Amino acid sequence: MAAAPHHLLYEFAKAALIKIFAFPYATVCDMYCNGGADTEKWADAQAGHYIGIDASASAVSSDARELWETKWKPFTTEFIELNPSADDFEAQLQEKGIQADIVCCMQNLQLCFESEEHAKKLLNNVSSLLKPGGYFIGIIPDSSTLWTKYQKNVEASHNKGLKVVPNSIRSENYTITFEVEEEKFPFFGKKYQLKFANEAMFENHCLVHFPSLMRLAREAGLEYVEIQNLTEFYDDNRTQFAPMLGSCGASLVDPRGKLVARSYDILGLYSTFVFQKPDPDAIPPVVTPDPDEEERLWRQQAAMDDLRRPQAEVTPIDPDQKGILGPGPADMRLN
Repeated sequence: MAAAPHHLLYEFAKAALIKIFAFPYATVCDMYCNGGADTEKWADAQAGHYIGIDASASAVSSDARELWETKWKPFTTEFIELNPSADDFEAQLQEKGIQADIVCCMQNLQLCFESEEHAKKLLNNVSSLLKPGGYFIGIIPDSSTLWTKYQKNVEASHNKGLKVVPNSIRSENYTITFEVEEEKFPFFGKKYQLKFANEAMFENHCLVHFPSLMRLAREAGLEYVEIQNLTEFYDDNRTQFAPMLGSCGASLVDPRGKLVARSYDILGLYSTFVFQKPDPDAIPPVVTPDPDEEERLWRQQAAMDDLRRPQAEVTPIDPDQKGILGPGPADMRLN
């Protein structure tokens, strides 16, 4: 049975991000590793050592290790059973002395935003594992795109004078249902369910408040580099990745390598994120922080939260900062 388009697109996004940041012999730490589901991608990128960490005992069980041992592997591996958003890695992994070049979280960072405590613990753990100059990368829901779509539904209901506000977003490719109808974007704990077309099961997620993610990362000693919608990520790297996505089949791109409407709709639900642990010996610094950036994000988020504010008064998104708040596809942006 052929893989569903959303699965192909997500696997492509992970492989593309790994391809950009990985380098030969790198030490990689995979948060919520799911039994090393992405090890082949890291093998293709010539990683030197792979560390899989997961809260699920089954994901790091002896069976998972034995299955991995039966595979051809170009690098060494170890699997560790710890909860990245609850356990203290610095205390429990001190003897191992892990210093990773790259820490990734490709699936579950958004689940840590159920509470500030969990998000803070995850980011502190990431910082404790990274060596100076190392990167924390991954994929998260583009909460700005989702919230903008949801707001449009709410605003349309208010304009029609409806007393019951819809709590879902629908397209021909997916349905997103929020647990509670709210007019404000809460910093933590905003839960929703995502169900793709022709799929029987739904996925549980939490929205990620990007300014809060940046703040907690900074407090953990990680510098913000980029948050970018996956459609923009693909467009920026299309020359490199169009053949790679085209080889996936399922008519995900047109003959020119541009995303078809279905691919654009699905990829637009997600963003890449990149943070870096500063290297005090690096001259000049790799990243030059913008002290006004976080304040600008907070202003933009406040503007998005005000449903009754006339559209002309909404703070415009700086075109030079595309993807920072995850503005998503151009037709969904507030102008």
